[in-house]
Amino acid sequence: MKQYTGLTVSQVARQARLRASAIRYYESAGLLPAPVRVSGWRRYDTTILVRLAVIELAKLAGFTLAEIRTLLGGFSPRMSPSKRWRVLARQKIPEVEALIARAQTMKRLLEEGLNCGCLRLEDCALLVPGSAPAHGPSAESAPSASRDRAVVLEAQRARRSGARRPSGIG
Repeated sequence: MKQYTGLTVSQVARQARLRASAIRYYESAGLLPAPVRVSGWRRYDTTILVRLAVIELAKLAGFTLAEIRTLLGGFSPRMSPSKRWRVLARQKIPEVEALIARAQTMKRLLEEGLNCGCLRLEDCALLVPGSAPAHGPSAESAPSASRDRAVVLEAQRARRSGARRPSGIG
């Protein structure tokens, strides 16, 4: 009987700690090269494990599949992986900063809501512009509370007009 070389998709999945379906998906999404087929079975070279590690690291860093595809194959082959990473990271960092700002706004709004004692929505300082801060934000948090209320009001206007959510609201 002929001995086959290369790793099966199950072996790759086990070693990479991924599901076999994820490997097949990455292949169909263009993140992995098509493997050699032996009697219809996928056979991968061991270098696939490094490529899968790069994909998983890039996912952890917040890169989309399209960005990962660019990282892996969208640059000149002469460009080093570290230079590729720097190019994409410089583009990604502002997105991450915006996400952090949004999360901080969400947290402030949730914390203010925890202190809410309003009996009617119409009286809530989080919802009504210009109303007294009924939730007692400190002097130093007043500007952020005001900004948070502006974000809420912008979202409300967008909803009423049927427009898309404003950029700061996910």
